[in-house]
Amino acid sequence: LLFPKVRRTAEDLWSVYSKPVPANGRELWTLFLQCSCVTVVIGGLFYNWMFASLEYSWHLSAAMAISFSLLLLLSLFLVHPARCVFSMIMPTLGTKQGRKLLLSTCIMIVVVNVTPNIISNIKTILQVIKCICKNSSESLLNSTALLETASWEFGDAIQENVHSINIYRPMNGHFQFSLLKNSSFIYQQMHLAGEKIGRDFLAVEVLVKDTVRVGNKLVAGFSMLYLCSESTWYLKNYLTNLRFDNFYITKKLEHLAVDRKAAHLLVGSSKNLIRPTGLKLSREEVMLCLVQAMLLTVALMLMLVVMAMDHFAFSVADTAVKKAAQFSTVPVALSIKYNAKIGILPFLLKLLRLPHEELPLQNFERSYHHYLIFSSAHCRISPPTPPNPSVLLVVGLLFCILYAIIFLETYAHRLCRKIAGSFFESWEEKRALYLYKKLSRKH
Repeated sequence: LLFPKVRRTAEDLWSVYSKPVPANGRELWTLFLQCSCVTVVIGGLFYNWMFASLEYSWHLSAAMAISFSLLLLLSLFLVHPARCVFSMIMPTLGTKQGRKLLLSTCIMIVVVNVTPNIISNIKTILQVIKCICKNSSESLLNSTALLETASWEFGDAIQENVHSINIYRPMNGHFQFSLLKNSSFIYQQMHLAGEKIGRDFLAVEVLVKDTVRVGNKLVAGFSMLYLCSESTWYLKNYLTNLRFDNFYITKKLEHLAVDRKAAHLLVGSSKNLIRPTGLKLSREEVMLCLVQAMLLTVALMLMLVVMAMDHFAFSVADTAVKKAAQFSTVPVALSIKYNAKIGILPFLLKLLRLPHEELPLQNFERSYHHYLIFSSAHCRISPPTPPNPSVLLVVGLLFCILYAIIFLETYAHRLCRKIAGSFFESWEEKRALYLYKKLSRKH
């Protein structure tokens, strides 16, 4: 008993809503309440869409939502065709323009949530590289001090040997070792290079966000206008062209055929006509659905590539941070072995008949140790940002809706025709009569 009452109430409310002029004061108040409820819901959704999705300021979103709601209330309450056009917008969301809106939403979700994540992980990788370069260069510069110490000690050993034989004394027995002392200049240049790379990445991130935000605002605004114009175009063709979208076996056509005892016309033309309540799709409709599904799959693959790049960037950044923390120091050893001997020329040995012997002088053998350090705990490295799993879930859900909309688009068109027929019943009777005469001429 409950469902029949609910159905009768819904039919009565729809009858009041679709009438050109209310019959009495009760229907007038019912129509006003219906329009007010619809306006409140649409106004709230419009505010949330502008503020949360399109990222306008809250006061601008509120002002636009209030203005839009008041204009919508007046249009729905006073203009009968406007109610028809608005009612057809909902099923029009299940058509091509509705898919564009959802696809625009998917693109914005992916770009706004995934692109900054990828850039953040790339920054982390660059910070790891910067840390390794800074520490390794600092360690390498420190190793030059070891070479300087070794050169001076080796030079002292040579001078001692030269002084001991007292034959030839050079002015300076030390090796001349050139050492770059201005290491702070190197650190400054590396810091400036890192800052420049960071600014470049930040500029790219801001540019991508701004471009996508403006693009989505334009696409969303154009799509909303196109939804209204699409519904208006359908209603205009419905009211001006009897042949437009007129190949359905409606109840009015069935009653007309039965009254004129020509029900066989509908049976013989069942291949060319479609029942609006049936699930039958023509071959052309099926092929169109498959082509649109293939195009949507291409868009899905592109978004999956972007999300895969997000996971790849996080994996590389996470591995780089972990490996950098595990870098061990590299030992470097410098060994110097020096043996000095003195000998007499061979012809003097023969002349003096002395044995051929070499007199050893002081030996020099020493090892110097140093460690090259590639990582340090003092490096400022941002932790890698993991991908947001909810983005993949939301995008997957939206694409499931998009695929469903592709195959429901035909039924959305049928619903538009049914809505237009309920608002203009007298014109629907003319369309049924036109189709009946057309079938009669063929038979």
